[in-house]
Amino acid sequence: MRPTTAVKQHPHDDAPDTSADFRRLSELEALPDPSRTDEAERERLRADLVNAWLPMADRLAGRFRDRGEPYDDLRQVAALGLVKAVDRYDPAHGSAFESYAVPTVTGEIKRHFRDHTWTLHVPRRVQDLRNRVRSARQELTQTVPGRAPALAEVAERAGLSEDEARTGLEALESHSALSLDAELSGSEDGHVLGDAIGSEDPALDVVVDREAVKPELRRLPERERDILYMRFFDDMTQSRIAEQLGISQMHVSRLITRCCTRLRDRTDRQAA
Repeated sequence: MRPTTAVKQHPHDDAPDTSADFRRLSELEALPDPSRTDEAERERLRADLVNAWLPMADRLAGRFRDRGEPYDDLRQVAALGLVKAVDRYDPAHGSAFESYAVPTVTGEIKRHFRDHTWTLHVPRRVQDLRNRVRSARQELTQTVPGRAPALAEVAERAGLSEDEARTGLEALESHSALSLDAELSGSEDGHVLGDAIGSEDPALDVVVDREAVKPELRRLPERERDILYMRFFDDMTQSRIAEQLGISQMHVSRLITRCCTRLRDRTDRQAA
């Protein structure tokens, strides 16, 4: 008696036959002026198609288990990808729906990981390196127990250069970020990470403004320069300036306003 050969079933061999529904949906969407009945039928067909293919979307979501995201969230993302596939699929192209839906749903799940699970944003190429290095390291851990795989071993298993493997290993630590309140490694005086981060020095803007206005200050008449110096550097009141120059306080006020306006306008024109 000949031995029976087991036939491996394709993961989507239980796919529903929805070709007729897709053709009808395509016809309804092509109507130039659909009636209310047509719209209701279109929405019903669309919902039926999504429900019919949800098991496939759930299986695709299951491939991404144990990667740090709740399975229920992955199922929702896969369902969103399925809805997009149903809306965009064109049966006139002749390909089966699953051949279009599988990459669409898988791409939606991968996009979710790329855009929403990284605390620190890194380039897509680096994310790909991280995934290859992670897989290689997991495989090597099973074959070389008792020690961590060396960089050269990881690079060889992943088919990468050592520099690329090193980048991927560094990216493994970039999936999440430390809190700014985390204590610095080796710190014995309670310093936290936030203490090591510098802040913008507001005096820098003052330096820039002073350097920009210097040429215009030199063009002012001597008396006006003296008034501005007494007011803003000697911190004299307008009354004291008026008394020292023998003019009215109102005149001092007008001169200060006029000088400041002139300096601002000239400096702005030069910056433009």
